[in-house]
Amino acid sequence: MKKLHFFSVVCLLALFVVSLAGCKKEENNANNGGNGESGTGGGGGAQAEFVDLGLPSGTKWKSSNEMGNGSGFYTFDEAVSAFGSQLPTKEQCEELIDKCTWTWQSNGSYKVTGPNGNSIILPAAGGNDCDGNLDNVGTVGYYRSSTPYSENFAWYICFYSDDKFMFYDSRCYGLSVRLVQK
Repeated sequence: MKKLHFFSVVCLLALFVVSLAGCKKEENNANNGGNGESGTGGGGGAQAEFVDLGLPSGTKWKSSNEMGNGSGFYTFDEAVSAFGSQLPTKEQCEELIDKCTWTWQSNGSYKVTGPNGNSIILPAAGGNDCDGNLDNVGTVGYYRSSTPYSENFAWYICFYSDDKFMFYDSRCYGLSVRLVQK
């Protein structure tokens, strides 16, 4: 029994050390700068910044996703309530899709490069269905907009490795949030 307990403690410590190393790596990625490329999309926090992509509207996109509620996924009502005018509109999302170059990365994310050469990373983080079940992690990205489609539906960015577009679906889905600044 003592051997089993000791092994469990050693395994837990090893997992803790590995997770800390992973967090440190993400933190370093979120702070890389030179060409304006930003982050892995995890986190938020103090290192997150708004990146000027050179979009015609002047909209700047945050360098990481919001994680304030723990899961990183927000229903439409949660996102609008928590972030208000910092949540991008449908038009700002369309501008990101239409005016930027999107390059699929092997880690399941898009590098989105603006007209001025600066870029952000949008992970294909998947999302939650209305029952809270996680789906499509690493293969599909869903990013909330503040624009409702109807009483029960709202617009969002949807992407996977070879396409990106605006779509609308149930407001109860838990989707990623990337904030904007004008």
